[in-house]
Amino acid sequence: SYLADDFRLVAMDLRGHGLSDKPRDAYCDSRLWADDIHTTIEALNLDHPVLVGWSYGPLVILDYIRHYGEDEIGGANFIGGVTKLGSDEAASVLTADFLSLIPGFFSTDAEESLGALDSLLRLCFTSELAPEDRYLMLGFGASVPPYVRQALFSRSFDNDDLLPKIRKPVLISHGADDAVVKMTVIERQMASIESARVQIMANAGHCCFWDDAAPYNQSLREFVAAL
Repeated sequence: SYLADDFRLVAMDLRGHGLSDKPRDAYCDSRLWADDIHTTIEALNLDHPVLVGWSYGPLVILDYIRHYGEDEIGGANFIGGVTKLGSDEAASVLTADFLSLIPGFFSTDAEESLGALDSLLRLCFTSELAPEDRYLMLGFGASVPPYVRQALFSRSFDNDDLLPKIRKPVLISHGADDAVVKMTVIERQMASIESARVQIMANAGHCCFWDDAAPYNQSLREFVAAL
């Protein structure tokens, strides 16, 4: 996007995703996730970056803040995200349609696994994807092994103790038509972030940055510029 004209954009593959390593047992320790972000900031000599996380991403941002604090970052953007996992309270902000797909994410049967991933894609967007985009994204999902997906969902923790302590600015972006994470997540999980500003995007779903890219990009630009 045009954001790259003025800002350095760094997109990292989370552990278990994309071109990152996919070890069998390296997903339950919060410190490991925090170390990944810290090492990236150090290795690329990033100057107080704004951490932007979508869906599961805010959990990783919170892992970082828990172990490294906020001194080295400028702020954070939570997009369609959650702040806790592994409890009835955590699951209450996830839609029934999404929860019904989880067994398929863990399946080692290729047809069942890809079917669940394809259904997830359909939940993420408010309009039909072009075939080339759909199959590219399906490939991204398929590159994450089922054992990694299961490990991600097996984490059990919440950040209720951490959220009120956050002082750096936080932008919460959420699609009004999100079919994966309910908007109630904002009042149930994120309301205690005193520094947060909420952006509800009309006519956008879980991937609000895709469904309505221009307003999202402008909002992020204004957020960063105000830091």
